[in-house]
Amino acid sequence: LDSHQVIEVISKGAAQSWQMENRSTTMINKEYEHGFAVDLMRKDLSICLSEARAVNARLPLTALIDQFYGDVQEMGGGRWDTSSLLERLRPK
Repeated sequence: LDSHQVIEVISKGAAQSWQMENRSTTMINKEYEHGFAVDLMRKDLSICLSEARAVNARLPLTALIDQFYGDVQEMGGGRWDTSSLLERLRPK
């Protein structure tokens, strides 16, 4: 499917969001130099997961997202913004 056409169609309904309006084109073009860096997100997620362990709380989805951002770092994307999570899903 043509990514630009998909965005045009789904942005007219309930899927519309700030991220879609403002970042869809940069994400399609693999431009990830616009926002909060993956390295910083992982630092924050580490703090969150550490605090959760301290109070014996389980945050499985947070841990999963942290792993996904770790994959992005392994791809060389530590300085990319958090929308770069999309790169983890792109076919190789």
